[in-house]
Amino acid sequence: MNTMYGTLGPERTVWDEEAYEAMSKTVKDMTTIYFVRHAESLVSHRDDRTRPLTEDAMKDRSIVLETLMDKSIDAFLCSPYKRSIDTISPAAEHFGMEIKTDERFRERRSGLNPREHCAGRWADFSFAEEGGECLSSVQERNMEALRDVLREYRGKTVVIGTHGTALSTMINYYDKSFGYDSFMKIVRWLPFIVEMRFDREEFLGYEIICHVQK
Repeated sequence: MNTMYGTLGPERTVWDEEAYEAMSKTVKDMTTIYFVRHAESLVSHRDDRTRPLTEDAMKDRSIVLETLMDKSIDAFLCSPYKRSIDTISPAAEHFGMEIKTDERFRERRSGLNPREHCAGRWADFSFAEEGGECLSSVQERNMEALRDVLREYRGKTVVIGTHGTALSTMINYYDKSFGYDSFMKIVRWLPFIVEMRFDREEFLGYEIICHVQK
């Protein structure tokens, strides 16, 4: 089907309601994924895995909770990194659910001078700075994890705590127009929530639910 009912734009996007309603009548197993890119983290903390949220970001978590609290959530999954877990933990607590981590949803491994090579990585997914991870690798492991989620939670609604580059490569997998310029647009959106919908494993579209500009 591959119809884009929502796209990444400068403002919050909306579904094409008529097209979506028509499509919904033919969908047998609608799976909804809410990807939550973490809130702002403390960049002075050098260990990527244990980097905490900033004081302001701890408050911004309420935006994630408010966005999700009226949804019928069936599971919370997450990158194993602290900033991602901490961003969705108030929402998970609200629903009385545990957060299950999956190493494959982790962020891209950075090498030397990663910012200098950002455009090059998006131009060539096989390229990486010294000691870093290429976008092809990031996309492959994140998509592998997502496919497993779609099989295990078919017909359910799932929250996945994630990261900026990791999420961007998944959007790019379905929407090739999402490239370097789109990534730079969302780089300071912390947190950032995207809804994706699937019929079994068939992608139906996505929508930007909310973001906080930092």
